[in-house]
Amino acid sequence: MLKLFEHPLSPFAQKVKIALYEKGIPFDAVVPDIFGGTDQAFVDSSPRREVPSLIDGSTTVFDSTIILEYLEDKWPQPALLPAAPAERARVRMLEELCDTYFEAVTWGLAEVRVFGRATGELADHMTARAGEQIANMHQRLDRDLGTAQFFNGAAFGWGDLSVYPYVAGAAAQGFPPPAGSKLAAWLARVSERDSVQQCAAAALEALAGFQNLAPIVEQGLFVREYRDHRLEWMMRSGGRQIVLDGMAKGNIRFSVEFA
Repeated sequence: MLKLFEHPLSPFAQKVKIALYEKGIPFDAVVPDIFGGTDQAFVDSSPRREVPSLIDGSTTVFDSTIILEYLEDKWPQPALLPAAPAERARVRMLEELCDTYFEAVTWGLAEVRVFGRATGELADHMTARAGEQIANMHQRLDRDLGTAQFFNGAAFGWGDLSVYPYVAGAAAQGFPPPAGSKLAAWLARVSERDSVQQCAAAALEALAGFQNLAPIVEQGLFVREYRDHRLEWMMRSGGRQIVLDGMAKGNIRFSVEFA
């Protein structure tokens, strides 16, 4: 059976789990110790020390997009990518936009609200900036959806599982799609799918353990990765000192350097 290293609150892991559920592929979900544990199998499967990573016999795959491609190659039915090359490119670009720009915003909100990186006026400012960016992203996605029922086109697929974690995550943080919008109707529609409901239930259960984590971060017991788009969001949203303080305290990290 496949082994998937994941965390229920990771949007990247959610993408992969939805794909596995949709394809009917059995898998064993394993949450590595995010508080500094050394699960050697996880470390060997994920050179970036990030979830998700997949073990399929002697094959290991990391990075959510590469894992999705692996699943599509090995288990092509039911297909999650559209058939036409232009449509395949379109949904892959949606995934890229959500995995970079949208993920950075929802990640930044968690840094402020859950991990206590900012308080007072700075927290208010950064939250307001995130709200503006999410609203703009909602408008963009609403246009991209157009008159279709799904981002993938006529049926649920790659485009939808790529967008769902971020729209749902923003909604959970108090920034849902505008009422009556096409995006809101789409979210309600896909939320009825069994694959999505299983991910949502696991995320809700995990959320209970993500309370009052600021002291743990402050002590350096939980280190969050600041890389590329996340670092960019923090720097341009007023969090320059947060980055410097985190580097000094050792409670942020960047990509792993290979020895």
